[in-house]
Amino acid sequence: MDSDARLDLHEALALEVIDVHAEGEPGRVVLADGLGIEGETMAQRLAWCERHLDRLRTLLLREPRGYPALCGVFVTPPVTPGADAGIIVLEQAGFRPMSGSNTMCAVTALLETGVLARREPQTLVRLDTAAGPVEAVARVSGGEVTSVQVRNVPSFVVGLDLPVDVLGIGTVSADIAFGGQFYVQAPAAALGVELGAANAPAIARAAMGLLASAREQHAVRHPTEPDIDEIALVMLTGPADRRVDRRVDARNTVVLPSGPLDARDDSTWRGTLDRSPCGTGTCARMACLHARGQLRLGQEFVHEGALGTTFTGLLHEELVVGGHPAVLPSIEGRAWITGQARLRLDPGDPFPAGYAVADLWAQTDLGPGVGG
Repeated sequence: MDSDARLDLHEALALEVIDVHAEGEPGRVVLADGLGIEGETMAQRLAWCERHLDRLRTLLLREPRGYPALCGVFVTPPVTPGADAGIIVLEQAGFRPMSGSNTMCAVTALLETGVLARREPQTLVRLDTAAGPVEAVARVSGGEVTSVQVRNVPSFVVGLDLPVDVLGIGTVSADIAFGGQFYVQAPAAALGVELGAANAPAIARAAMGLLASAREQHAVRHPTEPDIDEIALVMLTGPADRRVDRRVDARNTVVLPSGPLDARDDSTWRGTLDRSPCGTGTCARMACLHARGQLRLGQEFVHEGALGTTFTGLLHEELVVGGHPAVLPSIEGRAWITGQARLRLDPGDPFPAGYAVADLWAQTDLGPGVGG
C-alpha cells in the first residue's frame, strides 16, 4: 500500500459501525458519508470503492475485526430523487451490487438507531443500489423493526438445466439466474452432498467446485447494468424437510467464495456458508421456479437456509429486462442489532488491511510487507 492510501485508510477508520444479523447472516453496517466515495450513480460508486477502498473492505471483514462469514454495507447518500440512502455491499470476495440480507441489516440499523425516522406500523425506505433502486417496507412495533420486506430489482433466468462439468464430480445440470447478483444453482444431491449445517465442509467444497466451473463455462452480463458480468455466488437446493412442524417450501444453502477459485485446482475450493436463507439467491430461485411453471405470481415461497431460518418470497409481476422475461420479487425476513462499535487503526499496526490465516480462510494473506 502506498503512503497516500495508507493515510486515507487511517483517516477512514474514525468509523462508527453497527453490527446486525439477518436470520443468522452477519452484516456490518458502516455510515460511509465521510469516506469520500465518488460517483453520480451507484454503479460508479461501487467501481470507485473497488479501486480505492478494497483495503478498507478487508480491514472491516477480515481478522482481527472480522471473520470469514462477515459481510458489510456502506450506507451512502442517495443518488436519485426520493431515495433515502444508497447501499454498497461488501463480501469477502469483493464489493457486490445487491444483497437481500444485507439490505435487511442496513434498514434495521438505520431505523433502530434513529438515522432514519421510523413510523409504526410500517416505514417505507427507498434505497439506491448498483443493481437498481429497491424499496424496503419495515414493520415496526414498540420502536423495534419486526420484519423487513425488500422489493428487489427484477430477476430473470439466463438458462435452465445448463451442463456444468465439475472436476471429480462430472457433468451437473444447473440453472443460472439473476436475483440482484448472478447465481448458479443446482440440487445438492447432484453434487453428492446433503444440506444441513453439519455438512458444511462438504457443501462448501462441492459448491465452490460448481461455481468455479460455471464461471469458466458460462458467460453472463446484465443487459442494462453491463458492469455486472460475473456469476458471483452458488446455491445448492433441496426439498423441504416434511418432518418440521412449520411451513417450508424448499431448502437451500448459498456459499460465498473466500478467495480466488480455479476450476482445475480443487485446493482452492474454499468458501463460507450464507447463514441466512439468502435474499438475492431466493429471488433468483423464484425466477427459475416461475420459468418452469412451478411458482405463480402472488404465491408465497418460504425458503429455509442453513440454520433453519426462513425468508418468505413473493413474485409481484412479470416484466421484461433487456429482452429477458423477468419477474419482480420481494423477500421478507427479520434482522437484529448485535452491537455498535467505533473501529480504530493505530498508525503502527502491522496489519493495515487486516489478515487471513489458512486455518480458517482459503489462503493466508497477511497483507503487504508482512510475513515474507
